[in-house]
Amino acid sequence: MSFGILALLALLPIISVFGLIVLFRWPATRAMPIAYLITCFLAFTVWKVPFSQLAAASIDGLLTAASILYIILGAILLLNLQQESGAIFSIRKSMFLISPDRRAQAIIIAFLFGSFIEGSAGFGTPAAVAAPLLVAIGFPAMAAVMVSLIIQSTCVSFGAVGTPILIGVNAGLSGQVEVVNYLSAHNLDFASYLNSIGGKVAIIHGITGTLIPIILVIMMTRFFGQKRSWKEGLSILPFALFAGLCFTVPYTLTGVFLGPEFPSLVGSLLGLLIVVPLAKIGFLMPRKVWDFPAKETWPQDWIGQEIEERHDSES
Repeated sequence: MSFGILALLALLPIISVFGLIVLFRWPATRAMPIAYLITCFLAFTVWKVPFSQLAAASIDGLLTAASILYIILGAILLLNLQQESGAIFSIRKSMFLISPDRRAQAIIIAFLFGSFIEGSAGFGTPAAVAAPLLVAIGFPAMAAVMVSLIIQSTCVSFGAVGTPILIGVNAGLSGQVEVVNYLSAHNLDFASYLNSIGGKVAIIHGITGTLIPIILVIMMTRFFGQKRSWKEGLSILPFALFAGLCFTVPYTLTGVFLGPEFPSLVGSLLGLLIVVPLAKIGFLMPRKVWDFPAKETWPQDWIGQEIEERHDSES
């Protein structure tokens, strides 16, 4: 069997997930088991993987999924506690006291707070926590999800207290012959090598991550503003770049000098401590406050069917 056919077969589980979820709009609860069965079938018939190895890999996958769900559970539990206790309304009031500008709110909640959640919990929890917070303070559901997913970039490499580097990269490189030979030739131990990788990742992502706030803002004003304007997003460029630097500078320094555990945590925490009080006094903020159009004019796809149905049932 040719290499091209093998590559295509290897991609088939991923293609099936994309097709079933994106094209056919199947829920993940139906699409993922089918992708799993396709994977097992290909592994058993094409690559001749023993059944015992398939079973062991499946059990390992279940345990890994359970650990991820356990982490996400804490984030969702925190959100539900905020909702039930009424803290969510206090947060909404506090955000308007900091800045009524939706662009600044998106940067503070989605980018800085979302990065903090990613640095501590990881595994996509910013979308599970920051997006509902944005909806609670008046963002369209689609806009809240969009900005919460855009920030899943710079902070992810050091999410869950450095898990991608300490576990992901570690598992991929540890014991590899090429890596062992490289370390021997340069008289390095593996821990130092891993830290150097984290430092280089921090530098690259620190440069690009500075632009994430302005990217999420111009996307928001372009697709969810009344004027559908890029310029309304660019008008907050000084504040967005400042907020980005407040995150990426300590993020990069932490990754280079302290290791991969804390860049996202330190960067976001210091960023919040600097940006929030300065936003409150209008530092680098444009004079004109930007907001979404009136809620009654929002298209249905901004709100989402489930939220709309819930709103109707409550009213």
